Amino acid sequence: MDYLADTANIDEIKELLYYYPIKGVTTNPTILSHENKVLSTIIPEILQCIGDNMLHLQMISENSNDILIEAKRYRDYFQLKDNYYVKIPVTREGYRAMRLVKEAGMKVTATAIFTQQQALLAAKAGADYVAPYVNRLDNISSHGIDVVADIAEAFRLYNLPCKVLGASFKNVDQIYRVSMVGCHAVTASYEVLTAIMRHPMTDSGVMDFKKDGADVYDISLNTD
Repeated sequence: MDYLADTANIDEIKELLYYYPIKGVTTNPTILSHENKVLSTIIPEILQCIGDNMLHLQMISENSNDILIEAKRYRDYFQLKDNYYVKIPVTREGYRAMRLVKEAGMKVTATAIFTQQQALLAAKAGADYVAPYVNRLDNISSHGIDVVADIAEAFRLYNLPCKVLGASFKNVDQIYRVSMVGCHAVTASYEVLTAIMRHPMTDSGVMDFKKDGADVYDISLNTD
């Protein structure tokens, strides 16, 4: 399973990429607005950090033809390559836009997904990733983990190349559970991603190793 950072904070992105095997960054208008920077400023900064890793950039146009124009404009303006994924919500116009964007040679991430059928339709429309909102489903007692499992199983059953990109996580347990039901990738906040990597028992074990090794590791690491 791949891990992506659901943030536009440059310091967070740099730290996550430095320490962890992060495969890219996902954005949406809300996340971008938190940085108090316009799109033309923040996207080049993100691209400088992530290199060839994935950038999932959400469109804000509502009409399918306008979504295509917007997707092309960002591709050309930021000189985006194969790591560019056009995020399109699963509205009626969005499904049509997915086909248009794919025909134009760009990759698609279908977003704002809450049901297995929305995801299946998006995959049939050409989406490369579908992004079900796990925690938002849990908040309305709709069992986000089960929805992810159903989507992954449908893709397997119908031999669809589309992948599941789980989104909207509030805790480590949610990510653990989607990882066990066939989710191909997750995108999460800095706080959740850093929490995944740690455990107090690991910290305690490392402290014990350091204490126990102090008197027996006698080879100097200084080669000068």
